[in-house]
Amino acid sequence: MTSLRAGARGRGRVALLAVVAAAILLTALLAGPVVMFASGDLLAITGTSCASTTDGAAQPAASQSARDSIPASYLALFQSIGGRYDVPWVILAGIGKVESDDGQSNLPGVHSGANAFGAAGPMQIGIGGAAGNEWGGAPVHPAGEQVNGVATDANGDGIASVYEPADSIAGAAKYLLAHGVLDNVTQAVFAYNHLESYVQAVLYWADLYAHGGYTVSQVTSTTAPQCLVAASEGENLPAEVQTAIAYAELQLGKPYQWGATGPDAFDCSGLVMMAYRAAGIEIPRTSQQQWAVGPRISSSDVQPGDLVFFAGADGTPTAPGHVGLVIGHGLMIEAYATGFPVRIAPYGSRDPVGFTRPWEHAAVTVVGSH
Repeated sequence: MTSLRAGARGRGRVALLAVVAAAILLTALLAGPVVMFASGDLLAITGTSCASTTDGAAQPAASQSARDSIPASYLALFQSIGGRYDVPWVILAGIGKVESDDGQSNLPGVHSGANAFGAAGPMQIGIGGAAGNEWGGAPVHPAGEQVNGVATDANGDGIASVYEPADSIAGAAKYLLAHGVLDNVTQAVFAYNHLESYVQAVLYWADLYAHGGYTVSQVTSTTAPQCLVAASEGENLPAEVQTAIAYAELQLGKPYQWGATGPDAFDCSGLVMMAYRAAGIEIPRTSQQQWAVGPRISSSDVQPGDLVFFAGADGTPTAPGHVGLVIGHGLMIEAYATGFPVRIAPYGSRDPVGFTRPWEHAAVTVVGSH
């Protein structure tokens, strides 16, 4: 599907990618920061009695930029296939833009044959050569043929064709799922093509396509009561902590937006800052600052209301790039990434950097603390 062979396919597509990426990154520098996708976990929680509040990815509405720049037929496919596979359609659209300008490029391999490194179709999936045969089987083959790859007959015409937009987009969605897009968006896009500039270009377009198109509807929570602060575990918590968690719960289902602090969208550190502000406790704005302020606590002493930190896509263990609010039972509320809602997710399997307890900071007086 992509150049997982030392970035060979990325180098072979210089004519398109270099021009597009350069323009994108220049625009990003002028317009503002490129969105960063923090690491996250799949919402479906297995092995526990706690159900998730939503499944898969929340699909944002198309921004004006998306409607203006993506051909209508491709936009419809990105949205429908994204919804079908629970992959954020904006990520698929970002890949489609960078790979082939949504099928509008006439570079080798887009409409027939393959490029110099064996990639083909509007989503540039490997069919041979250095890119490998990630598609599986012949580039065009009967849909019923069993292959070891992502080949798909998404339009139901009985043929799996890497050159057919619907089939190619669906193949890309399957590839992203196989490479953990619901756990780590950046990692999955990097797996698609081993170039940091490629990742930044795709995420730039994804962010642009999602901006201005969010609709925030009332959330119907299916989360089991024991997962929330109403659980008996929360009865001995200070009132301020219960308030912070209750605030975060009210944001479930709202969209992620880099740099946002509500009320309609949040990023990870913006969500926890506003949750504690609602409780009358001021904490710093960014995850790095929040980690530095502390106080740190051991993993064996974690309680609801604590903050859990991760290196994230734009951080390190010493300056974490992602943060969530612990609610008990190994779960947290987090604002994950563009295309995903504020959600409940497990944190233990994600190798947390550590935990802090803002409500026990020396500068904070919390009524009822213990």
